[in-house]
Order: sequence, then C-alpha cells, then structure tokens
Amino acid sequence: MLLIPAIDLKDGQCVRLKQGVMDDATVFSDDPVKVAAHWRDQGARRLHLVDLNGAFAGKPKNESAIKAILREVGDDIPVQLGGGIRDLDTIERCLDDGLTYVIIGTAAVKNPGFLHDACTAFGGHIIVGLDAKDGKVATDGWSKLTGHEVADLGKKFQDWAWSPSSTPTLAATACSAASTSKPPSSWRRR
Repeated sequence: MLLIPAIDLKDGQCVRLKQGVMDDATVFSDDPVKVAAHWRDQGARRLHLVDLNGAFAGKPKNESAIKAILREVGDDIPVQLGGGIRDLDTIERCLDDGLTYVIIGTAAVKNPGFLHDACTAFGGHIIVGLDAKDGKVATDGWSKLTGHEVADLGKKFQDWAWSPSSTPTLAATACSAASTSKPPSSWRRR
C-alpha cells in the first residue's frame, strides 16, 4: 500500500475543506513549499496536490504555488496534481512543468473520449479521480452530483484498459467524509 500525503491549495494556501465546501476551509499553512518539504523529509514516496480553485474554475489557478513546490521536491519524489485539468494542453504544460502525474476527474466523467485521448497521448501519467458523495460521482470541485455510482464508473474505466501503457490509475475521494475524522459510510467494515 502506498500512502500519499495531500496538500489542498486554495488561494496559494494549504487548506482543508469540510465535506468539500469551498466556503468552509481551514487554513493550515500559508507556506505550501514548507509543507511539501516536510512531507518529503518525513519519507513520503509521492505527493498529491489539489488545486481547489482550479477544480471549481475548470483550469489551474494555483500555478505559482505548484511550481514552487516542484522546485523544492520535484527532483526527490513524484508529484501528482488534480483540479481543473480538462484539456490536453493543460496536461502537457503540467508535465512539462515537472509533475509526474495528472489527475483527471470532471473531464473524465463528462467526456470519456477526452480521457481516452489523454491516456493515449500521456500514457503512464494519467490518474482518474472519482470523487464520491453518498456513493455517487461528484464533479466540478465536488459541487455537482452525477447519476453515476462510483464503483460502476470505476469498473467501467478499469475495463477500458486500452493498452497496458495507457490504462489510467484510479483514485477515489469520499467528499462526505472529508475533514470529519470519520470514514465514509460505504467504506466502513460491516
């Protein structure tokens, strides 16, 4: 198992949103580079970044903080980013900037053809992010619920396995449990 520490960025600060609500953010640090270095120094084998402003806006918004993090830890550990990555040009720019992986969530759900194109063009660098609220996939920064069951859509993407080098990795987040210190109800052991 690989545990990946996460840094959620809002307005250049490290925050935690309670249950995915953008207006209910707790600021933990205004120095994301220091937080990234802390995780690296603690032995993290990968770092997960979320551009929360980007997730809501549909394009990356915390690029200066992300680039600063990459300058500090990008040569030491792989760094992945999600939030607002919805076109091939953005993926290419992110990878050129030094990110190892990009996470496609909203765009994968709304436009599976785009996901296929991204995996074909950038095989091995794509992670599909499925955010869940009450078992349903949420998009647009957790603000909209779809009719898709998370497990069903995850299986669908897994079954797509276009080729070994272009098959995306899947990551899931339970929005309803975020920052509540409680496991998602659907993940609790019965």
